[in-house]
Formats: sequence, structure tokens, C-alpha cells
Amino acid sequence: MEKLDARIRNHDREIEKMCNFHHQGFVDAITELLKVRADAEKLMGQVSDTNRRLQDAGREVTAQTEEVIRCRVQQRNMATTVEKLQLCIPVLEMYSKLKEQLESKRYYSALKTMEQLENIYIPRVSQYRFCQIMAETLPKLREEIKEISMSDLKDFLESIRKHSDKIGETAMRQAQQHRTFNSAVQKQDSLSCAKPLYGLNGRTPLHHNGLSTEAADEEEMDEEVLTAQDLVDFSPVYRCLHIYTVLHETVEGYRKYFNQIVGFFVVEDHILHATQGLVTRAFTDELWNMALSKIIAVLRTHSGYGFPVNRLFDLLFEVRDQYNETLLKKWALVFRDIFEQDNYSPIPVENEEEYKAVVSRFPFHDPEIEKQQFPKKLPMSHSVPQIYSQVKEFIYASLKFSESLHRSSTEIDDMLRKSTNLLLTRTLSSCLQNLIKKPHIGLTELVQIIINTTHLEHACKYLEDFITNITNVSPETVHTTRLYGLSTFKDARHAAEGEIYTKLNQKIDEFIQLADYEWGMSESDGRASGYLMDLINFLRSTFQVFTHLPGKVAQTACMSACKHLATSLMQMLLDTELKQISMGAIQQFNLDVIQCELFASSEPVPGFQGDTLQLAFIDLRQLLDLFMVWDWSTYLADYGQPTSKYLRVNPSTALALLEKMKDTSKKNNIFSQFRKNDRDKQKLIETVVKQLRSLVNGMSQHS
Repeated sequence: MEKLDARIRNHDREIEKMCNFHHQGFVDAITELLKVRADAEKLMGQVSDTNRRLQDAGREVTAQTEEVIRCRVQQRNMATTVEKLQLCIPVLEMYSKLKEQLESKRYYSALKTMEQLENIYIPRVSQYRFCQIMAETLPKLREEIKEISMSDLKDFLESIRKHSDKIGETAMRQAQQHRTFNSAVQKQDSLSCAKPLYGLNGRTPLHHNGLSTEAADEEEMDEEVLTAQDLVDFSPVYRCLHIYTVLHETVEGYRKYFNQIVGFFVVEDHILHATQGLVTRAFTDELWNMALSKIIAVLRTHSGYGFPVNRLFDLLFEVRDQYNETLLKKWALVFRDIFEQDNYSPIPVENEEEYKAVVSRFPFHDPEIEKQQFPKKLPMSHSVPQIYSQVKEFIYASLKFSESLHRSSTEIDDMLRKSTNLLLTRTLSSCLQNLIKKPHIGLTELVQIIINTTHLEHACKYLEDFITNITNVSPETVHTTRLYGLSTFKDARHAAEGEIYTKLNQKIDEFIQLADYEWGMSESDGRASGYLMDLINFLRSTFQVFTHLPGKVAQTACMSACKHLATSLMQMLLDTELKQISMGAIQQFNLDVIQCELFASSEPVPGFQGDTLQLAFIDLRQLLDLFMVWDWSTYLADYGQPTSKYLRVNPSTALALLEKMKDTSKKNNIFSQFRKNDRDKQKLIETVVKQLRSLVNGMSQHS
């Protein structure tokens, strides 16, 4: 006990000696801290005073700024108002001019003014309420003009009825004078020629020398007779004809005729779909064909009598285009339903009958599959034969209308090919693009869509043969239009391939988010992380499905996935939010990268040459090797040389990772400065950091 007490006293003396040694430094530090506190309070007061003065000075600037903003807004509003008024004033002037023309009964000029208002002036300011009211008023004014001109025409007809007897009496008297004049001319052989009997005004000028006194008396009596122009005012006829010509009333009559026909069939179609058994599809189609033949017969009859009907035939072609648009909309719904009901898996066939049923609907020929025993699977899904059949149905529907136009086989063939091209390039292409972008379409479905589009692309030549057979037009004809289905299905296939790459990378990101590294671990677990093994198993099963894809697509998808995985791992390692990494975490990360390299070397997709796929992880491998071996002397000595062992390691990347490890060493080894090995290691890290920074600075200056 005495020895223990003596040792305690000895230690107490050492502690007291050490405290006395450091006491003066402690007192000095406290004194300086008090001085700093006083300076800090003084500085705080100065900052507060400066802030107050700044706020006072800025208050007036803020008020002036708000006033300037308010003035600018008013100025902009005034400029906008002037601009809009400049657009509106010509419209109001034209409308005022229209009112004056109507009041002065200059209806033809009023109609021309209406056309200018509707086509030029009103569209410029159609968003304003007064223009909308004006546009609604113009058709009513046009109808008033029609009614006024028709009323004038009726008055004219009534006038004709009243004066028809006098007009007939005048015509008969003039005919009698004509006969009398002819007999007088025959008696006068000395006269070689005579002036016309009737003038433009309907009177009979008889001014020949040598005519008998009877002719002179007849002339005097003729001057007293009123002509048809004197009895009837023909101006209402010309005015009404002029107005109705401007209004295109003749074409409107045909348009009304066609509207009545179309309206009848709209009602029939509604009854067909709203009731059962009252009207049948065959009956409606028969009526439609009969109506088409009647319409064309009427047009051809008018054409035979010399009436121009080209515009009406143009109208028929417009109806054909609208009919095609209606068909395209209908088939868009059909394609959408087919895609929604498809299971996107190969078609299973149990026996020969099922195989023939599929082949009869779709031109499929594969010697390898034909040799296989039943049951077997065809590579495409159920939607492929359905799409092919529906395209043929569309061609039939388009043909049924085109035949009624009584055009040549070449023109009908051209119409069918153009309609089919629209169906493929616009309707089917849009449906495929929308299908590919749907969120519920997974990788398996996208693979099947690529296979389906490949078979549909091969079937396009059979569609061309199908059109050739039903139109009897040789495909070697110079002006024969080709089907553009090849580009449609290629575009859809490229879109599906891009979506595969995107979804595959998204799935990799989902697995990466499950990573839970303990970045401060002292040593690794000795096995790869669970999330990474799950990710590799997912990639293996996914690439097995890719065996049916074209080789380049599968290889591109595999290479894209490996590159994305390597990039994601590198980003995880260099994340700015990650401040510290231990050597144990580096070792654990290295185990995961080894599993990635083993996966790449196992050739998940055939066709890669050598270690091409492993090169996706070469940046990670060289970086981890550098830190695992701690081979900084080699890295710094060989930097910039093409034969360097760590050629793919960027100095900035190595610096970022080394600084994370440097911070870890400082935190975990508070007393490391008392151990020589730790001090040496810390000095080495600092030396390497300085050299790496010089390399990074040199690269930035060079660039």
C-alpha cells in the first residue's frame, strides 16, 4: 500500500507539473478569446447599423422602382390598345360601308363587301365579341339580300303575266311588218341591199328612198307601238341572276342534294346500330351502292348535255377522302383493341388444324418450325394475323367505294395503295408508337413487339400482291405506288429497341437504389452484396428472353446495361454527399465489381468477341486495383503513357476518392500521430493528394 501511495503521489506530482506547464497557455487563450468577443460585439453593432442605413436608403429606391414598373405596364397596355384598335377600325369601316350599300340597295357591292369581311378583316380580330356578333349577322344579311332579289323576281314574273298579251300583240305586228317589208324589197330591183329590220331597241327603222307610201305609213305606225323593253323592266332578272351567281346557288343546290342523301344514310346507320332486326347491314350497303350509281348517273347525264360537272366530281373525290378518313379512324380503334387484347407471347399450336388456321390468315413460312413436332409455338403473337387480316378488310372497304366512282383499274389501284399507305404510316404507326410508350408494357412485351413488327414487315409484299390481284394492275406499271410499310415497322422497331434500353436502365437504377453500403466498415463481408446478386440474376433471366431478338439488338442492350451499371457504380463511389470511405468499404465494393466482371465474362448474350463486354467495367477495375494495391508510385510515374497500367484512371477521380479515404483516416485515428506507421501513411496520402492536385490543375490549364 505504501508503494501504491508513493506511486500515486508521484503521478499526482507529474499531473500537477504538466498542468502548471500548460496553465499559462490556457490563461493566454482565455484572454485572447475575451478580446475576440469584444471585437465580435463591436463588429455586430457595425453590421446592424450598416443594415439599417441600407434598408432606409433602399426604401426610396423600391418605391421609385414600383412606380416605374407601374408606368411601364400602363405604357405597354396603351401600346397594345392602339395596336388592337388599328386592327379593329378597318373592320368597323367595312361594316359601315356594308350598311350604306344595303341602304342604297347596291346588293352586289354589299355581297362583295361581305366576302372581304369574312375572308380578310374579321379573321384578324375574330377573338373580340363585336366581331363574333358581326360574323353571326352576315349570313342573315345575305339571306335578306336573297329574299329581296327573289321578291323582285316574283314582281317581275307578275309583271310579265300582266303584260304578256301586249308583248305578244307587238311581236305579231312586227312579224307582219317584216313580211310587208320583204315583199316591198322584192318589187324594188334597184335596191341591192337593205338595213336590218330590227334595231337593238326593238324598233323597225325603215328609211329607204323609193319605198312606197304604204311603207312610210307603216313606219309612222311602228313608232307609235311600244316594245317589250318598254312594257317590262328586265333589271330584276339580271340583278337576281347576278346575286345568285355570287352566292354559288347552283353548286349549293347540288350540295343540298348530297346532304339529303348523306343525312338519310346517317339515320339508317343509327337505326342499324340502335335496333336489332329492323335494318340489316346488307340492306344498308345495297341502298348505298344504289345511291352512288344514281348520283353518278345524274352527273353523267348533266355532263352529256354540256353542263360542266367537274366541280361535282371533285366533290365526289372530297367525299372519298372523307370516307377514307372515317375508315382510318374506325381502324385505329380496331388496332387499339387488338393490341389491348394481345397477350404478347408466341402463338401455341397443338395440331395441324390450328397451324393451318393461322397460316391461312397470315403468310408465315419457316422451314425450321414446320419440321418441329406438335405442339409447337410460332414466334409472333396473336395480334400479327389479326392486324394482317384487318389491313385486308380495310383494302376491301376502300375498294368498295372506289369502284363506285367508275374509274380505270390503274386509278383504283393507285387509290387503294395510297389509302393503304395512310393506314400503315399514320394509323398503324401511331397505334404502335402509343403502345410502346405505355407504362404497363414491360421488357418481355417489347421483345415480342419487335418480333411482331419484323413479321409484319415481311408480309408487306403479300399485301402488294393482294392489291394487284383484286385490281388486275401489273406491279411493273411505271406509276404504281409502293407500300411504305417497311419504314413504318422499322420505325416502330427502333422505338421499341430504344424503350428496351430505357426500361432496362430504369430497372438497374431500381436495384442500385437498394444498395446499402456501410462506408465506414473496417473490413469486407467476404461475399458480394445481396442487391447486386439479385440484379445479376435479373439480367441473366432477361437476356435469355432476348435470344429471339436480332443479334445486334440483344448485344446493344447487353452492352448498354453493363455500361449503365458501371456508370451507376462509379457515381455511387464518387457521390459528393458521401464524405468518407474506409478501406474495408473499398474491398466490399471490389467484391461486387468482381461479380459484375464474372457476369460479363459468362457471355450472357452470344456474339461478343473476346472480353469486349468486360471493358465496360475497365474504369472501375483499374481504379479499385490502384487503391487495393496502393500502387501510387507506379500510377504517378506512368501517368500519361499509353502503356500505363492505370491508363483509364482519371486524376480527378482518384483525387476525389483519396480525399474521402483521407478524411476517414483523420477521424478514426485521433492518436495516429503518436504511431510512426500511421504518421508515415498519412504523410504519403498528403503527398499523393498534392501530386494529384498538380496533375488536375495541369489538365485544366492545358484544356
